[in-house]
Amino acid sequence: MSVPKMPDPAKLVMSVFMKEKPLFESVFPLLETIGGPVDLVSRWLDFDFTTYYHKEMGHPLFRRILAFKSLVDQADLSKIKQATNAVEQQFVKDQQRRINIDPGYLLPSRFVLATGKDYAHRIYIGDHMYADLTLMYVGKQFVPLDWTYPDYRSKEIVRFLEQVRDKYLLDLKAVKRSLS
Repeated sequence: MSVPKMPDPAKLVMSVFMKEKPLFESVFPLLETIGGPVDLVSRWLDFDFTTYYHKEMGHPLFRRILAFKSLVDQADLSKIKQATNAVEQQFVKDQQRRINIDPGYLLPSRFVLATGKDYAHRIYIGDHMYADLTLMYVGKQFVPLDWTYPDYRSKEIVRFLEQVRDKYLLDLKAVKRSLS
């Protein structure tokens, strides 16, 4: 019989992409109200792996990835996705989305994104949301899966997430030390 145990808290990560970079200055404090203070921010990255969003959001599109200082309960991912959807709605103009926010979490073994879209490899987590196992950490690196989006396969994003993982391991060690 397996013995249930409390899961480790996770490192909250959010990807934000948009056409108009100045919008980021308005979005950033709203994301901090959801996740708390940010401790790592990627440089601006081109979001050019798909044209899927061009009709709705225009192009070219640009992305930043944020990692938050406070660790989160893995069970909160669906609530966090609901909150980021609400932030996206605040910036809709002429019925067009201007920003896209994809929250997820990172653990030593994996990177998981939240989505409202069901598919065979996604697990329902409540509140009309699913968890998408996006990357696995194997052999000292993140490894994409058959369904991993092309942008999350990119060296730049993987490299940044590996930096986030390094920081998370330090944070997790500190949390565990404070509990003992």
